[in-house]
Amino acid sequence: MFKKSSILRVKIIGITLFVGVRIAAAQGNAGQIAVSYTKMPGAFPLSSPGIGVKLITDKADAEVLHIAAKCFSEDLQRVTGKPVDASAETIGASQYVIIAGTLGKSKLTDELAEKNPTIKAISGKWETFHIAIINNPYKGVKQALVVAGSDRRGTAFGLFELSRMIGVQPFYWWADIKPAHHGSLYLTAGKPIQQSPSVQYRGIFLNDEDFGLQPWAANNMDKDVKDIGPKTYARIFELLLRLKANYIWPAMHSCTKAFWYYKQNPIVAEKYAIVLGASHCEPMLRNNVFEWTENYENEYKTGPGHWRYDENKNQIFTYWNDRVKESKGNDAVYTVGMRGIHDGSMPGPPSIEAKTKLLEEVIADQRSMLKNVLPTTDHTAPQIFCPYKEVLDIYQAGLNLPDDITIAWADDNHGYIRQLSSPDEQKRSGKSGIYYHLSYWGSPEDYLWLSSVSPALISHEMSKAYQFGANKLWVFNVGDIKPAELETQFAMDLAWNVNQWPPQKAQQYLKKWASETFGQQFAGAISRIKAEYYRLAASAKPEHLHKIKFTTTEADQRLKDYEAIALQAAAIKKRIPANLQNAYFELIYYPVTGAYLMNKKFLCARKSIALANTGNTQALYYGQIAKDAYKQIQNITVTYNKMIAGGKWNGMMDWQPRKQDAFIMPEVATKAMLKTAVAKPAASTMPKANVQLDITKSYIIKNTDSTKITIVPGLGINGNGLTVLPYAIKQYAVSDIQQAPYVEYKIKLDAGKHNIWIKCLPTFRIYKGLNLRYAISVNNSDPQIINIGTDADTPVWAENVLRGYAQGMSTHQIIKDTESTIRIYMPDAGLVINQIEVN
Repeated sequence: MFKKSSILRVKIIGITLFVGVRIAAAQGNAGQIAVSYTKMPGAFPLSSPGIGVKLITDKADAEVLHIAAKCFSEDLQRVTGKPVDASAETIGASQYVIIAGTLGKSKLTDELAEKNPTIKAISGKWETFHIAIINNPYKGVKQALVVAGSDRRGTAFGLFELSRMIGVQPFYWWADIKPAHHGSLYLTAGKPIQQSPSVQYRGIFLNDEDFGLQPWAANNMDKDVKDIGPKTYARIFELLLRLKANYIWPAMHSCTKAFWYYKQNPIVAEKYAIVLGASHCEPMLRNNVFEWTENYENEYKTGPGHWRYDENKNQIFTYWNDRVKESKGNDAVYTVGMRGIHDGSMPGPPSIEAKTKLLEEVIADQRSMLKNVLPTTDHTAPQIFCPYKEVLDIYQAGLNLPDDITIAWADDNHGYIRQLSSPDEQKRSGKSGIYYHLSYWGSPEDYLWLSSVSPALISHEMSKAYQFGANKLWVFNVGDIKPAELETQFAMDLAWNVNQWPPQKAQQYLKKWASETFGQQFAGAISRIKAEYYRLAASAKPEHLHKIKFTTTEADQRLKDYEAIALQAAAIKKRIPANLQNAYFELIYYPVTGAYLMNKKFLCARKSIALANTGNTQALYYGQIAKDAYKQIQNITVTYNKMIAGGKWNGMMDWQPRKQDAFIMPEVATKAMLKTAVAKPAASTMPKANVQLDITKSYIIKNTDSTKITIVPGLGINGNGLTVLPYAIKQYAVSDIQQAPYVEYKIKLDAGKHNIWIKCLPTFRIYKGLNLRYAISVNNSDPQIINIGTDADTPVWAENVLRGYAQGMSTHQIIKDTESTIRIYMPDAGLVINQIEVN
């Protein structure tokens, strides 16, 4: 408990400040400040009959704080039906006040901080907020709820944390999530809430917007410009603040004019305190697809030359330098380097050595313009270098990258990070970050329709990255934002507090999210549906089914499993309250039903052909099921666009983006096929039956002093992954591989040769010089070492990411019928075992 100090009275704005304030948490309440719907001793009345509350801000504070204050007032109205007065600048005669302010910008906050060490302690920190209930801070004031921020975004995040606590979800507008109504709302007296981010820059990349975000925004939001413009970005920036995110790569496809083309866009970004960036192929905040290819002549009154720095340096330099000048008023992180005009390799000399030298010249010139144009400060403007696709080859060839540039490592576009920082790279002052995909257009196949990257996989990859020093910047390709709401929210929550959702706990997020979104009564069932949805997608995303062949048994089981969750989703839909029907359709019913129908379409079509080839008349029945599923996908999409939320999302959902092969109606059986078929038993596509071990049961493990073999629920094709944590483990050489942690299983095997397949998550070695191996021994035989690591953009990699696993195989001679012991050593960081099969 705080000791009561001698009281010093200071006159401030017509009231008396009592310096000897006391935090309410100190009055015997052990828990942290929390929401209550009934009055409790010492609770602060956010909304209570007969009690008026003011939200006080300083007009000198940042505009984003005033935006957040207005949003919080509206959020209170959404929950209680009664807003709070958010226009006050002085306390006046109020007995209960909310004081929201940024240290150094808010007079009241600064004065409270001077006499409150826990508030003052956040000064100078990055995006940190402190929420406290203070009793009797001023004469006549019973309680103050203080939301103090170390900087402008910190204060805004504090207010939006309160919004989330009272039940207003970050995607409340973007997914039509109506909060539950409560007539009274209190914050219990308790320990102050203080939070700061794990990752410095946290944000999203709006990408491949051709089929959803752009047409929707053009027809519903920015009708005046028929594009993604300032009205759309204002909604997006509010969403980012609610997610405690601070960073954006704007939409940049040819269907969208450049972010900087609409002069209000950067102004809106500054109002919302959003840090501007640009993608891996947009150096110096320039959008080449529009600004170089289409609009250059309008801007410069002359045509653009060749996009090649060794031949057209002066023109390209000026083009970049002008954007740096224009960006002086905005917080920004500058992407340095150079690629093709769009998502292609940098034009230039043919050899990788010459390309490396040219890229070094490009980066040196870009840094010179930042130094010369931007205001002189103690720190250089933040810069990132993204070794994406072919740029990784140039980097690995020996690129001399200045130490203070952040390396933004990229995944392989399918959720598996290609490389992380080595011990030497972790010493760089610029540190590292991650560019990660939740949506993708490209090789080997797109996934632009439904979002199916599981929280377990996101946490596995991003937690691994964090342990290897990637804490400077995380940016997620979210496509059109919808339908990646859950996955985006998880990614941002993880970026804010990486320790809250480690891989082994990530799947638990589903229940928390479902409870906060739809209520506790539905949380368990919805979380189970989503967990199964992710498990099934791990072995074939709905957009990849045309490339994956399942055995007859696998296909039948897959359809059974999908039908089960589709029926469960439909049953819950009947029980969901009316005010949450729109949200449920968008977040649960549409993706689950859509994925089921896509599987039904392909798997029943294949079954119809197989049966027709044997003359089985059931072929026509399954063919009709496939055709019906194809039509139903279109029907539920019409519902999404035209009926949900009164047509609010018209144009957002496309059931066949890019009209890829996955979306066509596959061939089905016809009567003509049956007439020409030769009646015979259907040939089984099943190979000789394998014994599949349950990796989570009946095993013995050997850990080391510093590592632990851990089951990660929700990770990989079988719904569980076996890995070693922490990720930064010792790497075991061949000579001491038997000292590595291992897992051991017992199985009865007959005498003879047996093949053992180990199916693993298709991840990559963590950095150059490491491997991705397991070693296997049966009945104390010498371990066989298998390296499952592959290089990206190879045929093996393409097969692996589509089917959801990389595979190793070993052959073992069993001398006599016996219970055998299979021991699998895990000598390398990042290896995840999903399935063990023995023939």
